[in-house]
Amino acid sequence: MIDVKNITKILRRGEPILVFDEANREGETDIFFSAKYVTQSSVNFLRKNGGGMIFLAAENRASSDLGLPFAEEIYEEAIKNRNKFEILKTMLSHTLPYDKRSSFSVFLNHKDTFTGISDNDRALTARVFAQIFEDTVSSKITDGKTHLAQNFRIPGHVPVCIADSDLLKSRRGHTELIVALFNLIEMNPIALGCEMVGNTGLSLSPDEAKSWAQKEGYLFLEGQQIVDECK
Repeated sequence: MIDVKNITKILRRGEPILVFDEANREGETDIFFSAKYVTQSSVNFLRKNGGGMIFLAAENRASSDLGLPFAEEIYEEAIKNRNKFEILKTMLSHTLPYDKRSSFSVFLNHKDTFTGISDNDRALTARVFAQIFEDTVSSKITDGKTHLAQNFRIPGHVPVCIADSDLLKSRRGHTELIVALFNLIEMNPIALGCEMVGNTGLSLSPDEAKSWAQKEGYLFLEGQQIVDECK
């Protein structure tokens, strides 16, 4: 059973949790922070202890309420309207080895960042994105799309991954798992995460990730634990 109160305390303190999806999927462990509470130290932690791509995991309302398209939708529109982008058609035809579709949306930077890649820059991008999402769904602001457009530029250095609207009923990726967990504990469902990569050129094995988490004192969750708790 998941200790909801403990997880909430951990995340609100600005500390990370680890989530392993499942052996028959990506077979990867991601480190997650609540995007609302990230600092430059959080991004530094992800860089040094994760090693994969640092990304935002967002609830589906980032698409429905904020208007962000999925990357595949952008490419499909480009194919329809521009013959010179025919190369995208072939590239899109290749299937994913671990799922039916990707959750990727756009890559963005907050408008006040410089290159967007520094720890400070990416922390700012994550925090403001989470705040605009929260203000939009709570109706604190009435036009989240405009606020998002006014505060961010593309292309940027922080990819946004958007969860399936049916969450774990349709897809069990890290994006859906962390968003479902955040919904369960009633937190802003925007996380900043990073895959854990080992020194062998491969993803860190779940056993290695779990051992590291125990040694360093971080919470390690199996994806199935989240699925079971959210039923």
